[in-house]
Amino acid sequence: MRTLAITQNITADGRVEMITDWFDPQGHGRTDMADVLEESHRQDGEADALLLGRRTFQDFRAYWPHRSDDTTGISAYLDRVRKYVVSGTLEDPGWENSTVLPGDAVKEVTALKEQAGGKDIVVTGSITLAHTLIEAGLVDEYRLFVYPVVQGCGRRLFPDGYEVPRLRLLESKTFRSGIVLLRYAPA
Repeated sequence: MRTLAITQNITADGRVEMITDWFDPQGHGRTDMADVLEESHRQDGEADALLLGRRTFQDFRAYWPHRSDDTTGISAYLDRVRKYVVSGTLEDPGWENSTVLPGDAVKEVTALKEQAGGKDIVVTGSITLAHTLIEAGLVDEYRLFVYPVVQGCGRRLFPDGYEVPRLRLLESKTFRSGIVLLRYAPA
């Protein structure tokens, strides 16, 4: 069975919703993000599917394919990776290598995980979809890029009231920017 990994940029106080400007997808900030980008590309090499909710998919589709100034390689990766968008309303994804999963999210993602021979399936952004997959017990790994900021508000990775008694640490890695990658699996 394929690994379903949630990869999220997250604040020190556990927020994944970007209400303030703590995250810059192209790394145009003052901090050297080359090592974070290198790790991101390493993870991209282990995945052949990107799973998104409709809103995140539409945000990505509006931003990334039109980047002529992208020096990160993210735009090229997103154009070539197989993208799956969970949506009951979107009919035509309008982006190459994209497939709409129109049915029940849990059933659709379970079927995707059961496909033979594939690499990792990665969910990023897509907070509502992530909550659904977490609650259904479908997540095999959490890859959290923890930013050294406190936002104080916004949605969290785990649904309110949801409890995970224990996570097993797979890896921790510190980057020059102060960002820390924490990789966990359900225990």
